[in-house]
Order: sequence, then structure tokens, then C-alpha cells
Amino acid sequence: MALFMDIHHLSGPVGLGDAEQAHAADLRTQQRYGVKYLQYWVDAEQGKIFCLVDAPDAQAAASVHREAHGLLADEIFPVAEGR
Repeated sequence: MALFMDIHHLSGPVGLGDAEQAHAADLRTQQRYGVKYLQYWVDAEQGKIFCLVDAPDAQAAASVHREAHGLLADEIFPVAEGR
């Protein structure tokens, strides 16, 4: 497993409740793909959502979003945790 950060660039402001609902859908779907969505952050005014995910690869992480709610990330980056 590896860590990935994905970024969603939405066309306008995003509500925290909307992001929370999408994350909940990810959590209900993730096991089918061997993925674990760990945390998310929202820049509500700029319409950006950032998701941290532990996944076998970026495609598995994207598959969860596709099935759960259809909001695919615009970018997915492999990341390493720093302290």
C-alpha cells in the first residue's frame, strides 16, 4: 500500500456537508478496491477538496471515487508522510 493525495478542482464553492457526504460514500465503497480513505480537507471558497488515501495504486483510489459518487480527482500524487 502507498499514500496518495488527490485534488478535486470544482467549478465553484463547495459546501462542507457535500464533501462530508462524498467522503462517507468513499468509506462505504473503499473495501471493494483494497483502499482506505484516511482524511480529507476542503477549501470551500475555492472549490477544492483534498483527499489522503492509502491504496495499492492511484487507479484503485480513483475507482472508489468513480463508483461512490462520480467525482473524480483532477490530480493524484504519491506522497510520503513527514514529521
